[in-house]
Amino acid sequence: MKIHILTRAYVLTIEVAMQETILEIKRKVENCLGIPISSQTLSVCDWELLDGLDLDDYPIVTEGTKIDLTINHIPSLEYRTQIQITVKFSSRKHNIEVDKTETVGSLKEKIHIIDGTPIKQMRLFFSGVEMDEDFRNLSDYGVSDFSEIVVFLRSMSRSVAEPPSRKLGFVVQTSSALLDSTCFPLEMKDSSTVQELRESLLSRKLLPMDDYILIHKQRIMRENCSLRWHGVENGDYLYIFKGTVSRG
Repeated sequence: MKIHILTRAYVLTIEVAMQETILEIKRKVENCLGIPISSQTLSVCDWELLDGLDLDDYPIVTEGTKIDLTINHIPSLEYRTQIQITVKFSSRKHNIEVDKTETVGSLKEKIHIIDGTPIKQMRLFFSGVEMDEDFRNLSDYGVSDFSEIVVFLRSMSRSVAEPPSRKLGFVVQTSSALLDSTCFPLEMKDSSTVQELRESLLSRKLLPMDDYILIHKQRIMRENCSLRWHGVENGDYLYIFKGTVSRG
């Protein structure tokens, strides 16, 4: 059956079984939203759902039940992978949330989506040093929470071509709620979008025609963004859970 997990920012819809424990549901929430199990309190009508019990123990929980998720405390900096940075142009700036493992190329794609600036025109600088290797992580250049990255623009006549697409080999792992839990290797171009990945899985009959969520490094993947944008590298795992996510 489907239940809805409510937070301030999201409504997470997931498929569960009545025999699942509350702890197993919290683990699904952690995998989908990145919120540690220890920080979660799940409740229905102010009635807290306890880790050691099954959904069967709560008759109040049925198909379509809305379960409130309270985050008890902010995850430690050691656990947290998301950081806030400022991207500054000569006449404007944007505050962007990125992952510590984000690559320079992935950041350029985000800037392009937000600002519309062509990727091949961007030169990124942090602390006076040009971030000129698209495959390197932001952390390799010392970027951390609240860092400011300056964008200079190349003239179109001197623009350097965007890095060519490359093939990625990665593994897709399905959850037991979607299918029999299994994993299988795939190979796609890093410029392929998540939507193209989804279509490939469906056309090859590796997945049924259901609603499901793709997760990479505890982040929900966006349909219109590329694998490169998500920072997917060779050998990475992508996880699939049955359900949907919408903005709350």
